Amino acid sequence: MKIKSQRDFWSGLMFLVVGAVFAWGALEYSFGKSAQPGPGYFPFGLGILLALLGAVVLFKALTLESEGGDPVGAIAWRPLIVIVLAIAVFGVALPRLGLAVTLPLIITLSALAGDEFRWRDVLVSSVVLTVGSWAMFIWGLKLIIPLWPIYFNG
Repeated sequence: MKIKSQRDFWSGLMFLVVGAVFAWGALEYSFGKSAQPGPGYFPFGLGILLALLGAVVLFKALTLESEGGDPVGAIAWRPLIVIVLAIAVFGVALPRLGLAVTLPLIITLSALAGDEFRWRDVLVSSVVLTVGSWAMFIWGLKLIIPLWPIYFNG
């Protein structure tokens, strides 16, 4: 069997594997019922959907011809490292700095991964995403997430 699109093949394979791993990992948690879903209900469903999406993309890569075989380009190391670093910073900073400081920090850091960095875009994104996250997670869902740095909560 010939791979007709390298990009679709590798991305489909990645989605398929990640989805299957998430669905398998969700089996360790209680599913609950449809009316009262448990902690494994959503990750399992999301993992299955991701695996199905990967299977469709993988099938497309093996059946539909693309011009030039759609080769995979070079790995974009800078964006990859910056985004992974931003995720790590989020995990470390959120409990200490709170949502109001951490989100603008990681939005700014993540914006550095792209080729076009504009302060206006970063500021607008920071305000909208911080207020939206506060409204959704802290106010709406009543999750216990610190809003301000621990130094201000004392």
